[in-house]
Amino acid sequence: MEIVIAGGTGFIGKSLCEALNLHGHRVTMLTRRRAEVERIFGSTVRAVEWDAKSSGSWEQSLNGNQAVVNLAGASIADARWTDSRKWLLTESRVNATRLLVQACGRLAVKPLVFINASGIGYYGPQGDEVLDESSGPGKGFLADLCVEWESAAREASSHGIRVVCLRTGMVLEREGGALPRMVLPFRLFMGGPVMPGTQWISWIHRDDLVGLIEWALTNKTMAGPINAVAPSPVTMTDFCRTLGLVLRRPSWFPVPEFVLKMALGELGSVMTTGQKVAPVIAQRSGYRFRFPFLEGALRAIFTKG
Repeated sequence: MEIVIAGGTGFIGKSLCEALNLHGHRVTMLTRRRAEVERIFGSTVRAVEWDAKSSGSWEQSLNGNQAVVNLAGASIADARWTDSRKWLLTESRVNATRLLVQACGRLAVKPLVFINASGIGYYGPQGDEVLDESSGPGKGFLADLCVEWESAAREASSHGIRVVCLRTGMVLEREGGALPRMVLPFRLFMGGPVMPGTQWISWIHRDDLVGLIEWALTNKTMAGPINAVAPSPVTMTDFCRTLGLVLRRPSWFPVPEFVLKMALGELGSVMTTGQKVAPVIAQRSGYRFRFPFLEGALRAIFTKG
């Protein structure tokens, strides 16, 4: 397939581009860092400049492509959620998505599928309730952001394009996402769960997230929201216990909620609350998780190289 990726220089996008190239697809990347893309991928990826804010000549790069994968957006956890940061988080996702959808709608030959990132934050804090794709949205900033983000993506369906919104959980890999930040205290023998410890973590190994995106590109039964999580969520306490086991470190130093709230403000609520999410549609469609269980996923990550 010929595929356009927006937001392809990040933690997930780089791995996705590598996998797509390996499997014979031709990738065009919309980026604000063209030189970086060319340095990383050479001639295997076509880099096209865009600012994710306005229409322009980049739209021509969509011509002749069968798929668009939109991963664009500022990092959720890089800074406190001030009003200006919330605006940036929303604008960098929703506006970029609208731009892409509008550009697709103007094409004479439109893509077959539009895959858009989203998050399980859509569901809001829900305690021990098991959530599938039919569950409604929750309350709070992340939930509102995901609702608006997905709504912008769904507009592509009005142009006859199949739309998939991947509600992603905590993505695990050694060099990015939340895992490196969680690992450091364990390395220093100060690891432990963020309290209360009973909150659920719905996670996915990055290889499985990339695998799900590739699966959704060609599997026509996959449309609408898809929970991109492994089939075995765990509590924060069990996550940290398993991480300590794999790293051969104790998990005995709990992090009080008030410490996170003081350090991160509203952002700290992401760590102190959670969702127990099931990947019902992915499994129903026949996707087989490479890493269905946490211990196996962590061991694969920390025994590399």
